[in-house]
Amino acid sequence: MALLDGMGRIIIGVAGALLPLLIFFLVFQALYLKLPRVYIANLAKSMLLAFLGMVLFLQGVSVAFLPAGREIGEAVAAIDQRWLLIPFGFLLGFLVTYAEPAVRVLCYQVGESSSGYIGESLILYTLSLGVAVSVSLGMARLVYAIPLLFFLIPGYLIAILLLPFSDREFIGIAFDSGGVATGPMAVTFLLSLAVGVAAGIEGRNPVTDGFGLIALIALAPILSVLALGILYRRMQR
Repeated sequence: MALLDGMGRIIIGVAGALLPLLIFFLVFQALYLKLPRVYIANLAKSMLLAFLGMVLFLQGVSVAFLPAGREIGEAVAAIDQRWLLIPFGFLLGFLVTYAEPAVRVLCYQVGESSSGYIGESLILYTLSLGVAVSVSLGMARLVYAIPLLFFLIPGYLIAILLLPFSDREFIGIAFDSGGVATGPMAVTFLLSLAVGVAAGIEGRNPVTDGFGLIALIALAPILSVLALGILYRRMQR
């Protein structure tokens, strides 16, 4: 019964999100666009598929991803050698980013737009390693009670300082990759994992300490791609 109630809330929420977009399009279709009926039919089918996909995805997140992440986080936080959370976070950060669909799309677009000048696999591994380092830092923050601003402020200052030295073609990619890396895999699994770890460590607050990992994940690809741009610039010279 609880499962059906949760599904109902998800359906209402997704429908409420898509309905304004549909109304907006229909108004423009009636006044300006005047697109053929075939296009309208294809659009209706696409919106139906998107609606079903969002409902199934959010239901899967609610039933499986979020509870699993919290349980894994609490179980790992219960071990005596808590420093193992740091390499554990590195491994999970790498694997989750490597499997992130949005990251794959970005890597494909970069490789296609640059005509192979910037390799898809190179960007993929760069982003995965950057996020892996950020998740390990997030775990170290939880283990040793390090304030979040100690990472964010220096990190963004370093990003600004790296801009003049990085290849110009990498700057836009770097800042886009920060948003891409915080896709559904990272937000649903790694965020719940961090909240679970904070709940499992005595003296940590899941609200004040568990959140903030996504900010680190958004920062890490910016730094890693800018550093890659510096290497490309030196290789050209």
